Amino acid sequence: MSNVIEHIEKEINSNKVVLFVKGSPQAPQCGFSAATMELFKKMNVPFHSVDILANPEIRSTLPTYSHWPTFPQVFVNGKLVGGCDIVHEMYESGELQKLLK
Repeated sequence: MSNVIEHIEKEINSNKVVLFVKGSPQAPQCGFSAATMELFKKMNVPFHSVDILANPEIRSTLPTYSHWPTFPQVFVNGKLVGGCDIVHEMYESGELQKLLK
């Protein structure tokens, strides 16, 4: 398990924006994951995505690590921002744009 946590931390700390999603930007496997990736694409914000369906160890470990039970999970600057609904609410209020600057 510690190797999985190290891998999660490496992903989070090596990228400004990380999305742990079901599927990929080219082939999302969940509507919430698709909507979240589309939002970042619409804002022209580069992001790194991790397909949790292809990484079952990450899928089972990340909710405990982040204290967030669902996917997608969005991390910005090494910190959990939240999931699809929260990210969209932050976008609507302008908070997400400020966080990404």
